[in-house]
Amino acid sequence: MDPWLIWLIIAAVLVVAEIFTLTAALGMLGAAALVTAGLAAIGLPLGFQLVAYALVATVTLVFVRPIALRHVLQPQAARFGVDALVGKSAYVVSEVTGTGGRVRIDGEEWTARAYDETLVIAPGAIVDVMEISGTTAFVYPRD
Repeated sequence: MDPWLIWLIIAAVLVVAEIFTLTAALGMLGAAALVTAGLAAIGLPLGFQLVAYALVATVTLVFVRPIALRHVLQPQAARFGVDALVGKSAYVVSEVTGTGGRVRIDGEEWTARAYDETLVIAPGAIVDVMEISGTTAFVYPRD
C-alpha cells in the first residue's frame, strides 16, 4: 500500500474520532496527517514524512487549537426561539393554576401552568416566564 494512502486513512480515522470527542486535538492531528499524505504523494521519504507530521501536529496543537477552542467555548450572544421568552413578563388572560391557564407573552397567547403547582393566578396579573416546555409556559407571579 502506498504511504500517502496510509496517511490518508490515518487522517480519516482521526477526523472521525474527533467528531465523537469534540476536543479539537484529534482534528488537528488529522489535519497534520492530511498534510503528510500530500507530502508522501509527492514522494518524500518516510523520515521526512514523520518529521513533517510532528511539525504540523505541534504547530496546530500549540497555535490553532487554543484559537478554535476559544471560539467554540464563547457564550451564546443572544437567545433565540422559545429560549428568548424565559425571563420575560406575561399577562394572564385566563386563570393560571398548576393544571392550566392562558397567558399573553409579547402579543402571543400561550398555554400556561403555575411554576408552583399550589398557586392560583388571577386574570389580569403580571407574571414572569420561568420555563417553556413544548407549547406551555411555566409562570410565577410577580410580587
